[in-house]
Amino acid sequence: MSKVVTLHEFIMDRQADFPYATGELSRLLSDIAIASKIVSKDVRRAGLLENFLGAQGNTNVQGEEQQKLDVIADRQFINMFRTGGEVCGIASEENDDYMAFDNETSKKGKYVVLFDPLDGSSNIDVNVSIGTIFSIYRRKSEAGTLANLDDMLQKGTDQVAAGYVLYGSSTMLVYTTGKGVNGFTLDPYIGEFCLSHPNMQMPESGRIYAMNEGNINICEEGIKEYIQTYCQQTLEGHNRPYSGRYIGSLVADFHRNLIKGGIYIYPDTITDPEGKLRLLYECNPLAFIAEQAGGLATTGRKRVMEIEPERLHQRIPFFVGSKKMVEEAMSCLK
Repeated sequence: MSKVVTLHEFIMDRQADFPYATGELSRLLSDIAIASKIVSKDVRRAGLLENFLGAQGNTNVQGEEQQKLDVIADRQFINMFRTGGEVCGIASEENDDYMAFDNETSKKGKYVVLFDPLDGSSNIDVNVSIGTIFSIYRRKSEAGTLANLDDMLQKGTDQVAAGYVLYGSSTMLVYTTGKGVNGFTLDPYIGEFCLSHPNMQMPESGRIYAMNEGNINICEEGIKEYIQTYCQQTLEGHNRPYSGRYIGSLVADFHRNLIKGGIYIYPDTITDPEGKLRLLYECNPLAFIAEQAGGLATTGRKRVMEIEPERLHQRIPFFVGSKKMVEEAMSCLK
């Protein structure tokens, strides 16, 4: 029987990949793991506790109705980052503005974290997989001062680490530090994340596409062309169609395609001309993971991680997945 490798052991072993590291990033990743364990417990108890399910009664900066678990998860991660000491500030999809931590320990922190505390939260009440997405950057501001907006508005290519936690049939944490992608499954018996998916590679092609086709008539013609040419059965029956699998939870759709191969598409539309997904909290971290696993992430015309952010809650079109499938989609866009 092979030795079980815990996330903590794996992180410690990989510190050698960063010759100038002094341990802060390792502790930060461990803090994220601890917070996600707590959120995982809350998610699994949600159906039993009335104050965990349903809408909070507020809307976030995106104009979306906040779920109670959105707020609970957001607070849990923020509290962990504030007390950990490695993070000088954060930005969250659930909050209007970034947050600079003003305690003396945090002001010396080397990193900022941008995150979506509970992606797919509209699926909470129907027991569909949801997740947390996070992105870590080195601060630009001087250590010992308050974090500022420039610390948050960094390109995806500047990411130090990124990952997600999937709360599904099991809880999985998948992350990269630019040295490949590794996945860890939470063992509920010992309460530890254990290495279950080492060196994850996205298949170069696949047979799954994920898109809300209810929007097809408000998309540009190239999207329709891609769906008809590559995804659906032709009248002549010459091409083998792809299988449509759209969960409506970005983390879950992405995770499936990472393992099995596929493409996820959320294009710009007439009603959302800038796109719908958030560059900083969703697209950049998943783009980093996709590229490290051999996939691609693009707006349809431009590499996601090369976009210069202009706003905290900036939205973009998003195509991510297996390399050949994303290239096929891009070839259809004029």
